[in-house]
Amino acid sequence: MTTTAPDVRVSPPLPRSPTSPPEASGQRRAGLSLRAFAWRSPMSAFWGLVALAVVGMAIAAPLLAPYDPLKSNFRVMTKPPSAQNYFGTDQIGRDTLSRVVWGSRTSLTVAFFAVLLGTTSGALWGLACGFFGGRFDIASQRAIEFMQSFPDLVLAMAIAMALGAGTGTVIVAIAITRIPFGGRVIRAVVLSLKEMPFVEAARGLGASNMRLMFRHILPQCIAPYLILATTHLGVAIIIEASLGFLGVGIPPPTPTWGNMLSDALNSGLVPPWWLVLFPGLAITITVLAFNLLGDGIRDLLDPRLRGAV
Repeated sequence: MTTTAPDVRVSPPLPRSPTSPPEASGQRRAGLSLRAFAWRSPMSAFWGLVALAVVGMAIAAPLLAPYDPLKSNFRVMTKPPSAQNYFGTDQIGRDTLSRVVWGSRTSLTVAFFAVLLGTTSGALWGLACGFFGGRFDIASQRAIEFMQSFPDLVLAMAIAMALGAGTGTVIVAIAITRIPFGGRVIRAVVLSLKEMPFVEAARGLGASNMRLMFRHILPQCIAPYLILATTHLGVAIIIEASLGFLGVGIPPPTPTWGNMLSDALNSGLVPPWWLVLFPGLAITITVLAFNLLGDGIRDLLDPRLRGAV
């Protein structure tokens, strides 16, 4: 008896739709995310551009500053804004615009490294506290409460005075004030994550504590960390300017916004208005930009606030 093979008809492959490479798809997703961010939070997007412009000004300070910020010209001491000096000059003839531009580089550098050091240290501390719990968590929370019992400016000023004047000292002083906030927020996130099913599944498969912390839990803390870091930049700028104004920050003649305000106050009972207005506006605009940018990033990354696209 002969058997015949079943009639198997192979249909021709359907035409494949052209697909973009992974790089292009990643760029498309990034573009859509930026577009969605601008659509949902136009105010935050605007202030994000302002913050980006301030960062660009700090990077390009040698190109944007019309004069040397440390060079004195005794012929034009304490002159109001003019065609030669758009923001006027200070008590020893230094160009105020150049000092504001160079001050942005100093203030942003100190704020960036202080937030990076302080918020990261606090986040790692909070990660360990939330994951291990027990006596370590209790002792850590008491230490954090002790640190938070001091106002941020008072604590930073005490640390700066104890360690001596200098850029590194100011960075460390501000960073220490940021540790409790990062520790508390990340600890709360870890406490809500460590009992989730995906963590229990990884633990059941034999994952070590280090792998659970850094492979499964830590990536879920990136969003709150970014929100903290963005909003803390504005706080760090205010603390740095306050330390400079009080004379315990970065020592002169390095141009900082706080030092400029302090010099203006020391010029007399009624300081020239341009020596107060322009550094004060620089601080206000920069802090407002980073704070509102942080609010927009929070709305974008928090699924409870994100809503449907």
